[in-house]
Amino acid sequence: MSDKVRTLLEKTLENHTWRQQQCINLIPSEMTPSPLVRLIQVTDPVGRYAEHNFLQQLNREVYYYQGTKFIEWVEQQLIQELGQYLGTDLVEPRLISGQTANMAVFSALVAFRNQDKKQGELERIHGVLNHHLNLGGHLSAQAMGPLRDYVARDPATGRFMIKHFPVRQDNPYQVDIEATASLLETFAPELVIFGKSMFICREPVKQVCQILSQLKQRPLVMYDAAHVLGILGPAFQDPFAEGANIVTGSTHKTFFGTQRGIIAARFDSDSPHAALWDHIRRRAFPGFLSNHHLGTLLGLLLAAMEMNTYRESYQTQVLKNAKAFARALHHCGIQVEGDPAVDYTETHQVLVRVGSHQGIEAAERLEDSNIIVNYQALPGDENFAASSGIRMGVAEMTRFGMREQDFQELAELIADVLLRGQRVADTVVKFRSRFLQMQYCFAPKNWPELTERLLATF
Repeated sequence: MSDKVRTLLEKTLENHTWRQQQCINLIPSEMTPSPLVRLIQVTDPVGRYAEHNFLQQLNREVYYYQGTKFIEWVEQQLIQELGQYLGTDLVEPRLISGQTANMAVFSALVAFRNQDKKQGELERIHGVLNHHLNLGGHLSAQAMGPLRDYVARDPATGRFMIKHFPVRQDNPYQVDIEATASLLETFAPELVIFGKSMFICREPVKQVCQILSQLKQRPLVMYDAAHVLGILGPAFQDPFAEGANIVTGSTHKTFFGTQRGIIAARFDSDSPHAALWDHIRRRAFPGFLSNHHLGTLLGLLLAAMEMNTYRESYQTQVLKNAKAFARALHHCGIQVEGDPAVDYTETHQVLVRVGSHQGIEAAERLEDSNIIVNYQALPGDENFAASSGIRMGVAEMTRFGMREQDFQELAELIADVLLRGQRVADTVVKFRSRFLQMQYCFAPKNWPELTERLLATF
């Protein structure tokens, strides 16, 4: 057994060194937490429970375990930090992924729809408008994903009552507003879902909400911010200010956090959906989880403090870097997706087309050169197995100090691999050695005594 343990520890250290010191990580759905966040999340709460909910008969929040006063304080602090960031006081931080956050909203909407129903079959969501999977829509909001358990079927056709945003002929990454307005003349969704996993444009929340306001009954508007949570605000867009009611997201992509999920909401006092928030909290617990991973909850609090401290400078640099990277890839002769008038991207993501069915092979060649990406089905592809694209993000390497000129240099290395068939692993290792110190975070050296005391607990 000691040999097995030694092998595990050695391989773990080998992988950590490779990914953290020798690779350029461009997967847009990943983020290395800061050293202090990594450290604090493996303290005592990592093995604890703190189940709780609001009991009407006692008119207070009730915790079902003792020894949880610290976690209660952590949750309240986290709600305040996330509320400050998002501009609302309604935040549910107990979800453990973006997908479970979305599922909790879907389940809560079913409960809300049936709150006065005393008997009979529960009615499901009557109509959803979202993005098509092959055009960037997230799996959690698809009929082939968990949405199928919450959306009704059309009694005439037997098909799920889901329609997709029409896209522009000249740019399939952008919603066609006029066609959407026409669709909404005949289709009255109960839920509209913005947000994508292939995300290079601002979502037209304001324009679509203006159309929805003319409907007899305005649907619930949800913005899945999983990929862009860390750039929400003046630098990118503010879903609540533009008309969204619900914002969900995972906290470990562009956001600085541990791997978790959140739900936030903002309702007008006269909104017919105002009572939905109570259903959302009940679906979070006891509906969807018991142990909500208290170690990562504690880590997320520190990460949210970092985000609120460094938000403006970080977000500005991420967006500059993405545009510079996209321009440089184009100048190298790589086909970059998106609108050149906005430098191909308005987010942290950059998409390139490498050829029909060539996405998987291209991603593997880049990995062999220590450049980590993921292959992506692009508009026109049959499915992910036929992927013609690569999806990249600049957020993590921005935190490690890369700036515009560095991404221009990286674009040349990518062109060496994709266009010239070279293997550049050694060059990438040398390149990465310049970017090992994380920025936009709290440094352990600022609290040396407390850091040492934390380390001494192991």
